[in-house]
Amino acid sequence: MTAATVPDDAWLVVVDMQQVFTGDSPWASGGYAEASAAIERLLPRFAGRTVYTRFVAPEQPAGAWVDYYRDWPFALVPDTDPLYALTEPFAGRVAAGDPVVTEPTFGKWTPRLRAVVGHHADLVLTGVSTDCCVLSTALAAADAGVRVTVVAGACAGASTADHDRALDAMRLYGPLLTVVDAL
Repeated sequence: MTAATVPDDAWLVVVDMQQVFTGDSPWASGGYAEASAAIERLLPRFAGRTVYTRFVAPEQPAGAWVDYYRDWPFALVPDTDPLYALTEPFAGRVAAGDPVVTEPTFGKWTPRLRAVVGHHADLVLTGVSTDCCVLSTALAAADAGVRVTVVAGACAGASTADHDRALDAMRLYGPLLTVVDAL
């Protein structure tokens, strides 16, 4: 799929545009502001077909997540903590009625997201972090048979190198998954 063939009924999935990925947070994405601006430019095209996701810590980590949160204890706070709030303008869009899916997992292709977009929807993915939550969501959705387009210019990674490596990995999944610079 190319940018020119993204269907008119595709859903825009805005992955994890949250406070925890900004500023001086240990999880900050350096290109967050640029990704946010690029996503904001896409919003009018996807009016009524935009869903936001949030990554939150589980109430009680289990399995490998125990070790994960041992390494990142600052993030083990309730999902209502301001750390996990969406940034503007996205928080305002959710307040106005756009749906939000909250998960304690990197990948957001879950039953909750499928309930919003449908099982065979075309997805346009944006957000952070390219090398974590965007990648995990893209691969799971593509594996489930969903056509996925990742807008590279509307994503940000932990670093530029990590962002580029994640995009390169996703390109390996064509034609299930397409990476475009912009729409």
